[in-house]
Amino acid sequence: MKVYFLVALYLGTSLMHGVYSTVFTIRNNCPYNIAPATLTGSGASVSTGFELAPHASNTINMPAPWSGRVWARFQCSNDGGRFSCRSGDCGSGQVECNGAGAIPPATLAEFTLSDANGRDFYDVSLVDGFNLPVSVVPQGGCPTTNCPVDINSRCPRELAVNDGSGGTIGCKSACLAFNKPEYCCTGDHGSPQTCQPTNYSKFFKNLCPNAYSYAYDDKSSTFTCNTGPNYDITFCP
Repeated sequence: MKVYFLVALYLGTSLMHGVYSTVFTIRNNCPYNIAPATLTGSGASVSTGFELAPHASNTINMPAPWSGRVWARFQCSNDGGRFSCRSGDCGSGQVECNGAGAIPPATLAEFTLSDANGRDFYDVSLVDGFNLPVSVVPQGGCPTTNCPVDINSRCPRELAVNDGSGGTIGCKSACLAFNKPEYCCTGDHGSPQTCQPTNYSKFFKNLCPNAYSYAYDDKSSTFTCNTGPNYDITFCP
């Protein structure tokens, strides 16, 4: 499964490489404010959170080796001095997430920087559902991956998360919505042979063919770069 794959890559890396820096440039092409954040899985902790106005960008120096994810929140407010977002919130009560991850559904850009052979692995994941379109563009000619489509506008009713006024601000995965082994790849469905694409994962895959649509969607969704590049991560590309 993807999670174990990324962790294994990091463990080999940490024993063989010194630390260098990769630059993430995070851009907001959405017509409204967003609040990107990172969550460290392995490596030196990088706990960030910040707001971006439309067409603004920010850079983060990421230590490598490092494994973790980037996502963005939206429909945020600071009512009563407590920062919170209707979509992708991390529950910290602050703009900074302080080591907390996204409350799904949230579109994830996932990275393992510098494996044992100096390679980077990266993907866009909809395994936890979708909240914003995103693209990941390495600098230096390596493959781009993305989910550029606004899935919220097409989300099946049974997966949709509403903002209370009729708008859709997230689209759950079938695992999140129904918590059944055939959707979550657990129990008797806990292997690539027994956990196959479903109509729901195919819905996500048809709209975003480069992105993970379920846990074992590795072959068409994991990308590799050998040059240790910097990355542009754009929301609403």
